[in-house]
Amino acid sequence: MAADFNTIARPYAQAVFKLARDKGTLAQWSDTLGLLAALVEDDNLNPLLASPKLSPDQARDLVLRIAGEHLDAEGGNLVKLLAEKGRLLAAPAMARQYEDLRAEEEGTLDATVVSAQALDDKLQKELEAALGKRLKRKVRLHSEVDEHLMGGAVLRAGDLVIDGSVRGRLDRLATVLNR
Repeated sequence: MAADFNTIARPYAQAVFKLARDKGTLAQWSDTLGLLAALVEDDNLNPLLASPKLSPDQARDLVLRIAGEHLDAEGGNLVKLLAEKGRLLAAPAMARQYEDLRAEEEGTLDATVVSAQALDDKLQKELEAALGKRLKRKVRLHSEVDEHLMGGAVLRAGDLVIDGSVRGRLDRLATVLNR
């Protein structure tokens, strides 16, 4: 079903992106779409929005009531349109696609480094700079800790994965030895 949402979300994400770019409101729309995605993915709200018993008007009113003052007029109009077309559940896919378009426009890339221990700020900045130089983009590096890693780190940036973990090295060694 997620693939269906990606297809459904694409024209909406592109239209919102064009509007945001033209008006210089890329960050504001990131917030709006992030809010809508969070609401739709909420464990309590999602089953209600997915229920065929809820009319489009009821879905619209529910989301608008919860989002309240966090939506401007354009954000409210988007909610109305999505509800009317039965597309509210596509909001998370729409938000992801919008963020991809925004990152491409701004020349940025979100990357994640997973390590056995928390990285200090200096090392994180060095990794961010090195990755940015390699990929020729401004990189926003997010750090996660996975206690199951024995050491080293795994870096993910778009389609690029660099596995420098001890576990990854051991797995590669085992593969070579088992040939």
